[in-house]
Amino acid sequence: MQNIESKVESLIEAKVKSLGYELYDVQYIKEGKDYFLRIFIDKPDGIDLNDCEKVNDGINDILDEADYIKEQYFLEVSSPGVERILRKDKHLEANIGKEVEIKLFKPIDKQKEFIGILKQFNEETLKIEVQDGKDMSLERKNISLIKLKYNWE
Repeated sequence: MQNIESKVESLIEAKVKSLGYELYDVQYIKEGKDYFLRIFIDKPDGIDLNDCEKVNDGINDILDEADYIKEQYFLEVSSPGVERILRKDKHLEANIGKEVEIKLFKPIDKQKEFIGILKQFNEETLKIEVQDGKDMSLERKNISLIKLKYNWE
């Protein structure tokens, strides 16, 4: 599925950019019996429904013509949201110094979720500053999810 994501990203990136948006991410996933191709777009002043419709209309024929995905799927175009998932190095780089929430596959000291300030990262590890001011290194292969933490108060 990763291969489909990168092929779709390469295929539609120029079109999304020409429409005035950043292609934030592409996800191709199976949920239950259904497949979903999720295209996340962004722009400085945020995304609304009209933006999603504009991009959907702009990429639909391109995707059909390329025919990378043989299964029937649902195309969804949306914003990555305020608590956006950070899947790529470019996402991590853009959010150094911001508060993130991290979920792990395997617990560390009986804990699988951590919140802290993203300090740095490399191919193997990610470093955050946790509440008590201590730096904590986490193995990237043990991370199931990294997302921005938004203060809803």
